[in-house]
Amino acid sequence: MTRPLVVAGSRMLPAALRELKTFARTQVNRHETPWTQTELGLHATQADAIIAFMPDRIDAALLARCPRLRLVAGALKGADNIDLVACAAHGVQVSVVEDLLSIPTAELALALTLGLLRRVREGDVQVRQGHDGWRPALYGSSLVGGTVGMLGMGSVGRALARLLAGLVTRIVYHDPQRLPAAEETALHLHWCSAAELPAACGQALILVCPLTAGTAGWLSAARLRRLARDAVVVNVGRGSVADETAVLAALTTGRLAGYAADVFAFEDLSRTDRPPAVASALLAHPRTLFTPHLGSAVLPVRLAIERQAVAAVRTGLATSPRAEGPLPI
Repeated sequence: MTRPLVVAGSRMLPAALRELKTFARTQVNRHETPWTQTELGLHATQADAIIAFMPDRIDAALLARCPRLRLVAGALKGADNIDLVACAAHGVQVSVVEDLLSIPTAELALALTLGLLRRVREGDVQVRQGHDGWRPALYGSSLVGGTVGMLGMGSVGRALARLLAGLVTRIVYHDPQRLPAAEETALHLHWCSAAELPAACGQALILVCPLTAGTAGWLSAARLRRLARDAVVVNVGRGSVADETAVLAALTTGRLAGYAADVFAFEDLSRTDRPPAVASALLAHPRTLFTPHLGSAVLPVRLAIERQAVAAVRTGLATSPRAEGPLPI
């Protein structure tokens, strides 16, 4: 019997790819740049399974081109870029990995927060442009003894709260699913409403929530005006939780002391109106600090994620009926 065909539009780590090849034929992107949606569709027309990465959009149009597809295994925790309704309608199983991303993402959130508060980017530029010793300049802020606000208190939020516990005096948060009182006490958390959160933040507001109808555009111009003037915002949730246009305006007027992000609105494939890129003026602003979606970019973590996706493919293809359709050439 012909082995199943598994397609991946992003480069996989060698160890995970070797495991995949033990039970499947593969068409896997070998380059650093992910395949476009068109390229993914062309390669996946005869696929039995797709291993989906962050840049892939699994929607009804793609599924219609893949009559043999039985499984989409997300090498990611969430399913923002996978149309679950369309998959169900096409009889396609969907899996995502267990929580392997929370601690590395929380670490990066803390690094970005400290980098903004201590003006690391500006200091780095100053040194590279010529530096002849100490100057009374680039004074920043400290987290020690301060207050941090967090939008979202899922697994990433709780991991971040544990990292912050030795630094800050108070963590305020908003999440529709309020934690039990015992967990709030253990993590030194104080719940507040969404309306109260911006004014309660103190030094920093950190966005650690998924993109939903309720969080899209949550950080608006009106909410930015309620932050303390020396506060910074860090976004490791999803880009579109923050209105990037409003963020740029607040930075330009000095209303916001800094903005750091590992996620950006142009990445949010569920949005049909997403921008094509990060605005050049936002990229150029000195009080920003950006990383290219590095939340899970810790090698052992990425390998574990890909191995879980491969295991899901193995199990899913073994238990689901083989799709009808022409055999791959």
